[in-house]
Amino acid sequence: MSQVSFDNYTRSGDVAVIAICVVMIILLTTSYVSRTRSFRIFMSIIVQLVCAAMVNISYHTLLMAQNPIYHPLIYVQRILYHALLLDVLFLFTLYTTVVSGLEHRKARVVAVISSVLLIGIIIIDIVLTSTGMGFRIGRDGTVLHRTNLFLIGYTLFIIVLVVLMNRARKLLYRRVMYGFYGTMAVSLIVRFTQVALNQSSLTTMTFVFPVIAMMYIMHSNPYNVTLGSVDIHAMEDMVRNMYARKAAFVYLSILLPEYDEEGKELPPEVRAVIRRFTGDYFRSSVLFQVDNGHMVLIAPKRRNPDYERRFENILKGFDKQYARFHIPYKIVIGESMEEISRKNEYVSLIKSIQKGMPENAVHRTCQEDIDRFNRSEYILRELTDIYNKRDLDDPRVLAFCQPVYNLQTGRFDTAEALMRLRLDETGLVYPDQFIPLAENYGFIHVLTEIILHKTCREIKRLTDERFQISRISVNVSVLELKDDAFCGDINRIIGDNRVSGDKIAIELTESRSEADFMLMKEKIEELRGRGIKFYLDDFGTGYSNMERIMELPFDIIKFDRSLVIASGADRRSEKIVENLAHLFRDMEYSVLYEGVEDDGDEERCREMSASYLQGYKYSRPVPIERLREYLPKAG
Repeated sequence: MSQVSFDNYTRSGDVAVIAICVVMIILLTTSYVSRTRSFRIFMSIIVQLVCAAMVNISYHTLLMAQNPIYHPLIYVQRILYHALLLDVLFLFTLYTTVVSGLEHRKARVVAVISSVLLIGIIIIDIVLTSTGMGFRIGRDGTVLHRTNLFLIGYTLFIIVLVVLMNRARKLLYRRVMYGFYGTMAVSLIVRFTQVALNQSSLTTMTFVFPVIAMMYIMHSNPYNVTLGSVDIHAMEDMVRNMYARKAAFVYLSILLPEYDEEGKELPPEVRAVIRRFTGDYFRSSVLFQVDNGHMVLIAPKRRNPDYERRFENILKGFDKQYARFHIPYKIVIGESMEEISRKNEYVSLIKSIQKGMPENAVHRTCQEDIDRFNRSEYILRELTDIYNKRDLDDPRVLAFCQPVYNLQTGRFDTAEALMRLRLDETGLVYPDQFIPLAENYGFIHVLTEIILHKTCREIKRLTDERFQISRISVNVSVLELKDDAFCGDINRIIGDNRVSGDKIAIELTESRSEADFMLMKEKIEELRGRGIKFYLDDFGTGYSNMERIMELPFDIIKFDRSLVIASGADRRSEKIVENLAHLFRDMEYSVLYEGVEDDGDEERCREMSASYLQGYKYSRPVPIERLREYLPKAG
């Protein structure tokens, strides 16, 4: 039986524990922290450490008073103190299973073992204390105990934690593991040094070191101190938690397109304005930075019942600042909606709205936006499935075509292949609704492969049936040229369908990028060897560099519908278009006018060096199987 003196304890250690825990609570309540299960366990640990430190101070205070009347309370407080610390160790094990994502069955085994260990140690401690076989206070006030049961329980829990962390090491980032191992090692060194020195002042403190590691590694989500914002992951977490609590909220999104690029910083004076707006207009609001120039402010409705007035005030304030800075903007405001909160898709919804907004505009989210967004998300899911399956016969991708009239032969002997989607929930989907999505998500080349395959298959049928078809053109995105396998894929599909390369043409739109220009030139030269012809699509829209065009070995220049319209506006415009077409013809390019809709368009185009005409005057796009209705048949 050992004897314990009273002078081996000072309150400073436990007072420091309480101060550190209070500081952590202040930091956690004044910063944004994800309210996950691991965070709730973490907060429980902090609260229990504060309680343990307070109990330990009270326990030693009564112990030093050496008054027999306090003895029952001393026994209770000692058992409570040890129970609180052991429960902290128990919570450490639960925390580790949660953050590591340990398999549910294994996590349950760990929880059972830890629970049995915790309850067993506490019961044994109570029994030994009540029978006088463990801790007791002698008649002369001397503190005696035969077995340091808490140290045994502490050691057993450490063993459980070490085994658990060893099992979870492959599930956690290595540096995270080093952080936890390091702080646990410091705790153990301090704890067993205390035992060797017969000290107890820092017992509670040894439990704080791993808690500091948890806070820093797992729960820190620092503010951007100059803007007052937190990151996008915090926004997703806030929406998830508010949805779980059925708490409604309002949001305001501001996009500054001029600064929404990698590496661009908002000017300090603009940051100051945004920082002030965050706190001045809504109660309990949080600002989230989605991208460099894109911020979203979220505020709970409960704390802002007059949010309509607040929206009005913040927009008025923003108008004043726009008069000062003249920075283009797009603002989207709205209220939380069940279906968007459930899927946590506010950022995607807002971005889809912003794409169709003019600059310096304010848009309030409505049901039409949600319907359009849901349609777009559905199309994206279908595109993803088409991409993953890579079935060249996928029935959802339809091949349409528009016949092209050859002025030299006076017949339809070429056509342009066009793509449509037919989806269960939306019916027919046109290119303007799915091509941008396919390009943004990297699905466009698979769609091109499918439409090329279906076009080649139809060309084979037409030639077998002796229809006279010179070629069908297929549109290709410049983005596809960056794929090293592009030319190989085109050649493979043409070869697999047993059609001649000169039956296929590829339509490309000019790019301003020097890198794209070089790629385009390289791919054209490689594929022309197979007989494939190339069209320059959309000539006359936006950027057109004549020097670049002449460097690329195009066969046909497609004049956009806008030039057909312009040529009918006045004689001067017609002369400009006519001279351009004449220039190309003299350089041995063929000129194709698209968008020919009536006799007037046709007559002007004939006089403006046209070789081919395409438009609604002759035919709207039709399923490719109907192309035979327009083609002549041999013999």
